[in-house]
Amino acid sequence: MKKLYEDGDLLDAVKQKRRLLAIFLAVTALFLGGFATLLTFYILLPYNDPTGVWYVVGTSVLAGLYIIFCFPYMGISYKRCRAYCKMLKFISVGLKEYSVLPFEGIDDWTTRDGVDVNVALFSVKNVKKDETMTRQIYVDGEKDFPAFAEGKTARLISQGNLLIAYELTEEEA
Repeated sequence: MKKLYEDGDLLDAVKQKRRLLAIFLAVTALFLGGFATLLTFYILLPYNDPTGVWYVVGTSVLAGLYIIFCFPYMGISYKRCRAYCKMLKFISVGLKEYSVLPFEGIDDWTTRDGVDVNVALFSVKNVKKDETMTRQIYVDGEKDFPAFAEGKTARLISQGNLLIAYELTEEEA
C-alpha cells in the first residue's frame, strides 16, 4: 500500500501557516507603527499648517498599500494554506473507507474545500439496480498522480472521497 501522506505533512503545513501569519502580523505592526507616527506628527502641527496635507496623503497611501497587501495575501496565500491544514487534520482524525474499485479515467482539476485536487473516476456497482455508477476520488494536487490504468482495479483508502493510500492490482474489472 502506497501512502500519499507522511506523518510530518501536517506539521509542515502548520509551520507554513504560522510563518504566513507571522509575516502578516509583522506587516500589520509596521502599518500600525507608520500610521501612529504620521498621526502623531499631524496632531503636533500648528493650526492651519500647509504641510498637514502631506501627512493626510501619506496616511491615505499607507492605508491603501496595506489594504492592497491584505486582500491577496490573506485571501489567497493564507486561506489556501489554512484549507490545506484543515484537510490534513481531517485525514488524521477522520474515518477511513477501504474499497477495491475499477479505474475508469481522469476528470479535470477541481477545488474541494479550498484545496486543488485531481479527480480520478472509479466504477461502483449499484446495490439496488443493475447498473454502474461513477465515483469521484480526489487526489491531492500537490502529490503525484498515481499510475492508475483504465480497466484495472485498485485498492483504495479514502477519507471523504480524498485518496489517502492506494495499491495497484493486476486484476481486470
